[in-house]
Amino acid sequence: QVHLEESGGGLVQAGGSLRISCAASGRIYSIDAMGWYRQNPGKQRELVATITSSGGRSYADSVKGRFTISRDITINTVYLQMNSLKPEDTAAYYCQMEETSYNGKDYISQTYWGQGTQVTVSS
Repeated sequence: QVHLEESGGGLVQAGGSLRISCAASGRIYSIDAMGWYRQNPGKQRELVATITSSGGRSYADSVKGRFTISRDITINTVYLQMNSLKPEDTAAYYCQMEETSYNGKDYISQTYWGQGTQVTVSS
């Protein structure tokens, strides 16, 4: 099985910076993409940023120019550097990983989620 462990969340003042990390461990075959989503109580989970196996990056419009997603493929870890944080960035941030594995017969695509790390931005 695959396990995703997020870290680095916390409380920060508006205008400040924070970096969160997500390390994937377990039986990993081939990572297609990793990304960050966020969610507040009673609201839908929304995409923040993703990075593909080839290094392609995409961002939600609300974070473009402020957040940067990066990765270290040697340790299966993805990072989200968050600058110029705003109170509306407050949310639980979840790491997601899309993987394709081979069971000896078929290729299978699966999606894994971390438990989330809370980011709170005070005004």
